[in-house]
Formats: sequence, C-alpha cells, structure tokens
Amino acid sequence: MLRFITSRLLQSLLALFLVITATFFMIRFVPGGPFTAEKAVTPEILRNLEAHYGLNKPLGRQYLDYLGSLARGDLGPSFKYPNRTVNEILADKLPVSLELGLWSLAIALVVGIGLGTVAAIRRNTWIDYVASTFGMIGISIPTFVVGPLLVLALAIHAGWFNASGWYTPADRVLPCLVLGLAYAAPISRLTRGGLLEVLHQDFIRTARAKGASEFRVVTRHALRGGLLPVVSFLGPAIANILTGSFVIETIFQIPGVGREFVNSAFNRDYTLVLGTVILYAALLMLLNLASDIAAAWMNPKVRLEA
Repeated sequence: MLRFITSRLLQSLLALFLVITATFFMIRFVPGGPFTAEKAVTPEILRNLEAHYGLNKPLGRQYLDYLGSLARGDLGPSFKYPNRTVNEILADKLPVSLELGLWSLAIALVVGIGLGTVAAIRRNTWIDYVASTFGMIGISIPTFVVGPLLVLALAIHAGWFNASGWYTPADRVLPCLVLGLAYAAPISRLTRGGLLEVLHQDFIRTARAKGASEFRVVTRHALRGGLLPVVSFLGPAIANILTGSFVIETIFQIPGVGREFVNSAFNRDYTLVLGTVILYAALLMLLNLASDIAAAWMNPKVRLEA
C-alpha cells in the first residue's frame, strides 16, 4: 500500500509541476498585459511598473524567480490589487468557495447515493424510472441553464430568495442547490449501476440465503463494492465542488475563488491566474490521490493492478 501511495504521489507532483510551467508561459504569451487596460501611462511609468514587478527581466529568469518564491510558499503580489498578495486574496476568497462546496457536496451525496440505491433496489419500477430520468436530465442540462431558470422562478417571480449575493443563510440555498444537483445526477447513475452489478453476485445471494434482511444486505455487503465507481468519480468531482464553480459563482455573484479566477484572466493578472490554477490543480490531484487510496482500500485488486 505504501508503494502504491508513493507512486501516485510522485505522479501527482510531476503533473503539478508541468501544470505550473505550462500556465506560466501560456499566460505570458496571451496578447496584452496587466497594465494595458489601465489609463494610458507614459513609457517611463510603464518601465517603472515592469521593473517593480520584475517583468523587465528575461522570461526564463522570471520563471526561475517564480519557482523560487513558490518553493517558499509565496505566490507573489497581485498586479491589479495594490498592496495585496495572491496569498491574501486566496485566503480571503477560499472560505466562501469551501462553504459553497461543502453544502453542495452534502446535497450531491445525499440525493445521489439515496436515489441510486433506491433505484437499484426497486429496479424497473416507477421509482427507478424517476431516478433514471433525474440522472439523465441533470447530466444533460448544464448549470448555466438551470441557475438562471431557478433565479427567474424562485427569486424574481416567487420572491423567496435573493437573485444574487452571499450575505444571509437564504442566499446559500439556490447556488448550493444548483451545484449540488448537478453532481447528484451522475452520482445517482453510478450508484445504481454499481449496486446492480454487486447485487447479482454470489456472496449477496449467500447473505440472503442466510436470512439477512434486505437492509443489512445492501448496507453491510453491497454498498462497499457498489460505491467503487462513485469513489473514483468523487476525486475530481469534490475538487470542482469545493473550489466552487466558475459559472455558479458568476451567476449568483458569489465572491469566491472561481469568480476571482475569471476576473484575473480578464485583467491579465499573471500571479493571481497562476495562484488560482495552482490551487485548483493541487486540490484536484490531492483529491484524486485520496480517491485512488480509498478505491484501493475498498478493492485490493486496484493495488495489484497499479
């Protein structure tokens, strides 16, 4: 198991290094710069700004300097927020995205696993058809369609919620619901498919023959194997949920990391773009590693095949 974890960790670190390198050079080659959107400045002022942020150095030197700062945990200063560092901005925005993500994750797991389990137990009944329809609709309709529709129906027409903002507990309902249901749909389908495969295996028939109740058969014997596809899916899914959705945070004007990433890309804020990409990539790889470890623990064959 230790060899398996070490191998996955080294692969993740290599992938993270490649992501950092690719993003650093790609953002530099994008037309425009962090100071082109400002009021016209004299060439002397522009040279002073570039010297202050180290942009007058050769690109290779800038890259090595950034890696050195990154090794110390310093993501650098923001080009668009004077006197603020990227570390401070992400520390300010991340709790908002985490709150959005945790509530959305709870909705996704409860609704998705619950519907998928019931659909597998009641296969080919109206419950199964309703759950399958929900899963298909949830996967087919993107959040940038569902979000505005719910805002129109529940915020503007019904007046139950605010159309945007992140101030009161009621403001959490719509964005968390939209983001949570978007991931509940694939989780329900994966849970149903995994459980159906396990419920027809010999050890399940043996448990039933010994007189075990259906509840015990499902919860004690079937779920561990049936949830393997869900565990594999949850690695990247949780990373996307916990860091918030670009679309959801933009639609509902939520001051999280996703919205900050969109703004930093428009502003050509090199260091803030890099900081958010590193945060997303690190979370994605860390949670993928956690899902691999969980899958290996639940199914030893995964360790042997790795």
